[in-house]
Amino acid sequence: MKVPMSWLREFVELPADITHEQVHAALVKVGFEEEDVHGFELSGPIVVGQVLEFVGEPQSNGKTINWCQVDVGEAEPRGIVCGAHNFVVGDKVVVTLPGSVLPGPFPIAARKTYGHVSDGMIASTRELGLGDEHDGILVLSTLGIDAEPGTSAIELLGLDDFAVEVNVTPDRGYAMSIRGIAREFALSTGATFSDPADAPTVTEASGYSVVIDDETPIRGRAGVRAFTTRVVRNVDVTKPTPSWMISRLTLAGMRSISLTVDITNYVMLELGQPIHAYDLDRVAGGLTVRRARAGETLTTLDDKTRTLDSKDLLITDDSGPIGLAGVMGGASTEITDASTNVLIEAANFEPVSIARSARRHKLGSEASRRFERGVDPLVAPAAAARVVGLLVELGGGTVDALGSDVPAAHNPLAIELPEAYIEGLIGVRYSSDEITDSLTAIGTTVTVTETGWSVIPPSWRPDLDDKTTLAEEVARIVGYDRIPSVLPVAPPGRGLTRAQRLRRTVSNSLASSGLTEVLAYPFISQASNDLFGSPTAGGVAAITLANALDPDAASLRRSLLPGLTAIAHRNVSRGLTDLALFEVGTVFLPEAGRAYGSGDLPVGDELPTEAALSELHSSVPAQPWHVAALFVGDAITRQPGQQAVSRGLTDALATVQHLAATMLIEIDVVTGSHQALHPGRTAELRVGDQVVGYAGELLPALALELDLPRVVAVLELDLSALIDGATTDVVAMPIVSFPAATQDVSLVVSESAQAGELLAIIREGAGPLLESVRLVDDYRGAGIAEAHKSLTFALRFRAADRTLTQAEATDAKNAAVGLARERVGAELRE
Repeated sequence: MKVPMSWLREFVELPADITHEQVHAALVKVGFEEEDVHGFELSGPIVVGQVLEFVGEPQSNGKTINWCQVDVGEAEPRGIVCGAHNFVVGDKVVVTLPGSVLPGPFPIAARKTYGHVSDGMIASTRELGLGDEHDGILVLSTLGIDAEPGTSAIELLGLDDFAVEVNVTPDRGYAMSIRGIAREFALSTGATFSDPADAPTVTEASGYSVVIDDETPIRGRAGVRAFTTRVVRNVDVTKPTPSWMISRLTLAGMRSISLTVDITNYVMLELGQPIHAYDLDRVAGGLTVRRARAGETLTTLDDKTRTLDSKDLLITDDSGPIGLAGVMGGASTEITDASTNVLIEAANFEPVSIARSARRHKLGSEASRRFERGVDPLVAPAAAARVVGLLVELGGGTVDALGSDVPAAHNPLAIELPEAYIEGLIGVRYSSDEITDSLTAIGTTVTVTETGWSVIPPSWRPDLDDKTTLAEEVARIVGYDRIPSVLPVAPPGRGLTRAQRLRRTVSNSLASSGLTEVLAYPFISQASNDLFGSPTAGGVAAITLANALDPDAASLRRSLLPGLTAIAHRNVSRGLTDLALFEVGTVFLPEAGRAYGSGDLPVGDELPTEAALSELHSSVPAQPWHVAALFVGDAITRQPGQQAVSRGLTDALATVQHLAATMLIEIDVVTGSHQALHPGRTAELRVGDQVVGYAGELLPALALELDLPRVVAVLELDLSALIDGATTDVVAMPIVSFPAATQDVSLVVSESAQAGELLAIIREGAGPLLESVRLVDDYRGAGIAEAHKSLTFALRFRAADRTLTQAEATDAKNAAVGLARERVGAELRE
């Protein structure tokens, strides 16, 4: 909420020299988070000028400029070049003199242009920050302003004002208005508050037909709580909006559109009550508030035709829908320059109904944002009266006796607040006077009872619905600084689950081994999902969001690799070319043939049935945890005496084995294939017969397409599957004091033979004396038959009870070679 200071000053006492820091500090004290400060970001001298004469001068580029003589209240007029043509001699304009600065910043100086020295600039609305108009200069008479040349235009147009912005949480909708913020500022500082809703209203009106026909109540209540209409006739809607109103609307974050629209927006910001204005002559008959019927459509003010849902609450006349209640009006009854008679609607709608319509049609508006947070049901008549008064004052209209009132049935239940409850919840002892004074200050009616207090909340605070919310208000008003800072003690027997511990262990282990943890968005493009897929999900289509913030990234990820490659691209583009990244996160793996997201949410306070819960649960896809890593650039950079060592597939495979050792699980690496990975440099990762992931290098063409270096190594593992198969038992290995016997063996096999398979055969054939075996060389070339390769393994043998002889180690090695010859036709290399 952006709050202009001049506006706030009307309803609460403010020191003349108050700063935005002081205003923010006061509002932070009562729970509003500080956001920003907004102003017009300009400085003088900016004055009123009167055009004395001008000469049009055609230019070679086809333009015609005006060489103007302008009276700015000095002894001599100033010569100013102006390219606009929407003024005549005698017009009062805004002149920015040399030394002034306009928003941008755009400093003004005397400069030579079009053959003249322009001693200043005549400003447009947009250049002053008052709007978007830039077709011509700002002529003050269009705003109804007449001032002497030399008068400060900054003060005249309200350009010296500023606005503070605070964050209003969803449960405090009353603060989305100047009225609400002024009340909170008064609570914080003790300043006197004057409620704008208490201003005198116009006389009652009657005779205008309004029918409430809501057959689909939400949470047991109809969609309409109150409905007030008023009529103002003979309004000159073409009259200009006064500069003070434009200034305040601009600072509050809304642009000036037309007098009628500006007035309704102004009152909404002031009182928090959304208002809608209809062209009375374009409304057919009276108004009916009802739910939409099958097949109905509505063209809203944004010129979009919308197909309505049976749950949408509508404003209709005899011709059909003319507005989506609480969200946006219809184009058929829009105020135009030809309108003279205005019908004002100030209504109060059920928050849940409005929120769902706004989301259903993706049509958030300032009105719907207020209704869905809760609007004071008793303020509608005052808001309607305020609009009527402004239309009469600024638009020259006359009040008509035609109108209607459907008053709100506001009968809030009293909340019983036990005497010891607040202290027990907050942990602070408050006196009876502090409790009573705090609750009275926020507008509640407090009655002392034998057990504590009976509290009736005010109409503008629908969030006060139980004793807990009352306790929170006491803590807020008295001051959060009274609450002691005490670290709670965790109950015994609590802690991380096994899966949480293992996930944290994996993250810590990867980070400690030199990788950098990153966090990517789970929303990606469909193309990325199709390309990277999931290491275990197959070709099942991804889930697409119905309300994605970015239509180009509307799919829920089935793999972590798209996010990692995007992060790598961003870093490489900024010169960070040596990367080792990892992410631990969830992916979304739908099952083929199942519809997701089809379950209906329960309505309002209704409890879901078991069948509804089952349907909702089944509409949520499986979300296993994955771990993925990406390597690019150099692991060791070039330096004196050291050549650069590039990252690649070996780093990915080493990380896989590191994870296996961390989780005490065996991961087998075999040759595999993946649509995004190099066909000759892709490993399939298995635990037993289960495929749990892939490691490899991206296709060079794909790496080029992603603007990454040619060699990009990646891995992705199904972490949930690893956790299910991991053991938490730590086995202590005995310390053996007898020496090891080492031997190497080189086996010639077919090029199609897999090293991992051969290693497993050697381990099996060598028997229990083999302590470890690892591949140390892969040779293909001279001395090796065509379509064959030589794989060299380093073997280490050891016995726990004796020193092995060389003959025992050789016998074990020969047994392994024999089994390899039998299984895959391996031969010793000569």
